Amino acid sequence: MAFKSNSYVVLNDGHKMPVIGFGTYAPEQYTKEQAGEATKVAIDVGYRHIDCAFIYGNEVEVGRAINAKIADGTVKREDVFYTGKLWCNNQAPERVRTALENSLKDLGLDYMDLFLIHTPVEFKPGDDPFPKDENGKVLFHNTDIRDTWKALEACKDAGLVRSIGVSNFNRKQLELILNAPGLKYKPVCNQVECHIFLNQSKLLEFCKSKDIVLVGYSVLGSSRVEGWIDQNSPQVLEDPVLLEVAKKVGRSPAQVAMRYVLQRGIVVLAKSFTAERIKQNFQLLDFELSAENMKRLDGVNKNMRYLNIDSWKESPKYPYYEEY
Repeated sequence: MAFKSNSYVVLNDGHKMPVIGFGTYAPEQYTKEQAGEATKVAIDVGYRHIDCAFIYGNEVEVGRAINAKIADGTVKREDVFYTGKLWCNNQAPERVRTALENSLKDLGLDYMDLFLIHTPVEFKPGDDPFPKDENGKVLFHNTDIRDTWKALEACKDAGLVRSIGVSNFNRKQLELILNAPGLKYKPVCNQVECHIFLNQSKLLEFCKSKDIVLVGYSVLGSSRVEGWIDQNSPQVLEDPVLLEVAKKVGRSPAQVAMRYVLQRGIVVLAKSFTAERIKQNFQLLDFELSAENMKRLDGVNKNMRYLNIDSWKESPKYPYYEEY
């Protein structure tokens, strides 16, 4: 599969998504300002797909970075593909547009290129992004996801967003939307955890059959965030097969791990706060993995998730009880 520096996929609504995106989620050791500075570096390097979310808490800083690179002539607004996400407490239909408008205000943008339902899991509607009862248990809610989707369709019709999609949905949850009476717009993508240990082959096949793009996050594994990630889980970039293939092709393990995902027709998101790594992670388009090396990396799959979020398992919308 040949790519160019401006490679993109055409979404089912006709809009174009660059195949390499820059993720802006920042672990606690990084400041919001560092996320903004990293975004500027990414745009300078050549990234044109910027992935963010309300719950990352840095939309103001990321928006400033994008607008600074527009102001200095590096890019035009239409050159940048910006993805935002609807958080779990805003899935009630009457809250969707307000949540999107608030994010746009923080970003200093007139529209988003893509707006996703961040996860099918829904919290009690309200201003608290992590509502809990007096015992510390998460307060879940169960709005019909098809009603949330209709509200997203209305935001697209209003010109607030160009494309709409989902994140962390399983096949059955996607089918619920796809089979909804009066469906106006299909999800253009499903953004999910995807890496050599969780290659998402069955979900990828399903999404391709429905003309839905799979977008992969945590393609390099996951940062070891206490309370979210099992600290004893194996690390992608230490896998011996990956290291052997990387040595063989003369690339870094990170580049090979990302190229593997990209070469399977999945859009890749990479995040880093180091300028040199931001640059290296973008250099995926000038080499190709052979069929033999792709097969070797296929064999590394463990169907292992880093992000299970055990505290969400009581939600009726928890997506990971299904195989895919």
